Amino acid sequence: MKTIQKTAIALAASGLFASAAHAQTAPAAPEPSPISANVTVVNDYRYRGMTQSNYKPAIQGGFDYAHESGFYIGNWNSSISWISDGYDSGATSRNISAPLEMDFYAGYKTELLGAGQVTDVGVLQYYYATNNFPTNSCLSSTANTSGLGRNACGANPNTTELYGAQNFAYGPLSGFFKVSYSLTNIFGIHNSKGSYYPDLTVNYDTGFGGITLNGHVGYQKVANSGTVSGVKYDFSYMDYKLGLTKDFGGGLTGSVAYVATSQPKQGSSYYWYVPNAAGTQTSSMGKAGGLVSLTKTF
Repeated sequence: MKTIQKTAIALAASGLFASAAHAQTAPAAPEPSPISANVTVVNDYRYRGMTQSNYKPAIQGGFDYAHESGFYIGNWNSSISWISDGYDSGATSRNISAPLEMDFYAGYKTELLGAGQVTDVGVLQYYYATNNFPTNSCLSSTANTSGLGRNACGANPNTTELYGAQNFAYGPLSGFFKVSYSLTNIFGIHNSKGSYYPDLTVNYDTGFGGITLNGHVGYQKVANSGTVSGVKYDFSYMDYKLGLTKDFGGGLTGSVAYVATSQPKQGSSYYWYVPNAAGTQTSSMGKAGGLVSLTKTF
């Protein structure tokens, strides 16, 4: 569940079209390769504000192919632990193996609104290789289908989303607005088809030492909230991020950021949780924290 940075809209937002235009005005320059790759190490893999690695380091990487027509395809991968953490705790331990997230995406981008204003639409498939995953029991009880157990009853974590994004760039200010819409249940939450996630990312080039300031806000709406004994169980939440990125040259960038979420909960139990040894839900996946990462692109 990586951020938009892994998708081709990020390549567009960071100057893919600008590179192509520059090549046309300077024929002597080598043509940019349609294939790129990236690898990242990070102290905590966060997706939409929620930790995917139990606040531990992760290694990530992927490949992209961008055709001159605007069509692109790509793959991005990361080490994770949230699936096995969620089920292998306390008395519910099942020796589940789910160490890897694999994302596959394809789409089309074009400067629909003018030069440098990139519009991007596509489809993204999140795939999680699992072993010993529990049998789906989500239909067996009201508590599982509508309550706190909605994300722990064996719903398939694989997720398919459509997305549309619009890039903008005005002097040193750039960014994009994006909306993602799920065609399936999202990330193992039962009866969540039709969920959506609008988000806004803004970057400001300081013009000093290759440093860019970054800001992000998003809202994860989880569809079909249920009510049990008069209590509404809603997994929806907001996430926030502030940080800076440093371009070291040669395709190497580093970033530091502060990330937080609204951490929805019922009583002392969080909807999005990292279970303790007893398997309780009293530790949030979205608590505020710092991120440090280093990325190399090829």
